[in-house]
Amino acid sequence: MGEMIRFGTTDLTVSRLALGTWVTGGWAWGGSDENEAKQAILKSFELGTNFIDTAPVYGFGKAEEIVGRALREWGREQIVVATKCGLQWDPQKRIRRNSSPERIFEEADGSLKRLGIDRIDLYQIHWPDPEVPFEDSLSALLKLQQQGKIRYFGLSNFSRDQIEECLKTTQIHSMQPPYNLFEREAERDILPFCKEHGIATLAYGGLCRGLLTGKFTGKEQFPKGDLRRQDPKFKPDRFKKYVAAANEIKALAASYGRTTAQFALQWAVQQPGVTCVLSGARTVRHAEDNAGASGFEIARKDLQKIEEILARHINEPVGPGFMSPSK
Repeated sequence: MGEMIRFGTTDLTVSRLALGTWVTGGWAWGGSDENEAKQAILKSFELGTNFIDTAPVYGFGKAEEIVGRALREWGREQIVVATKCGLQWDPQKRIRRNSSPERIFEEADGSLKRLGIDRIDLYQIHWPDPEVPFEDSLSALLKLQQQGKIRYFGLSNFSRDQIEECLKTTQIHSMQPPYNLFEREAERDILPFCKEHGIATLAYGGLCRGLLTGKFTGKEQFPKGDLRRQDPKFKPDRFKKYVAAANEIKALAASYGRTTAQFALQWAVQQPGVTCVLSGARTVRHAEDNAGASGFEIARKDLQKIEEILARHINEPVGPGFMSPSK
């Protein structure tokens, strides 16, 4: 059983390693894949994860449907379900931000139906919408809470200033920022700010789009449509530096009897201000791998070694110098 924690100021008790389902919707097309994705969710539950995060946009409803099937099989009682709102797509699957109250109400009903549940434990605005005042979106969430359709609500991909703006309207229970060993921007202000204000954090992208699995050589080419084609970290010269750093981290992980991915996820769990860390699982084997990220702790001397590895290979701000005290 993985480590459990109280989720911020809510009464939810959750596993620190939470299951993300972006891959569930993005890959689970066709019967056997959908079944495999459902089995991966069930295996995650079996291995102690009780917290699952999804969104309507993951596979355009597909991920929520698969999560719903897994919940029907496993039982709803022990599982904390988080999903999101605020994105809209057209028949061509072009996505735009829309956090209008009308859209939020519509999405909540759609999610409840696909998930097959009567209440969402944590409902998050997926991306800030510059066209709609935050106060309007948050008023819609408060109304859903009063109606009993959601228990708590949070934000995802908001800046510190945007979170502060939202706090003028109501309490915010959680924030979901990107955060991993190679992408530390959240340390600057998001994590300290959330810690100071009792806002739980759910870090996503813990494996930095595969860089922290230790499986790359630095020579890989990515197909058209792959996110990594646009990511500067995967441009030839920088890619090799990240791979060199990941290989040294792999050796450190091996001294704990863990994979690079397990070590990277546990690193994120141990960082100040992090409540939970998300990782995806497309197969049962992935779910078993993720489970190996709990049950150990990285020693202080090895946390320091990681900073030295990063400083040696990556000429970008990392480590304590990258953090600023919360104001």
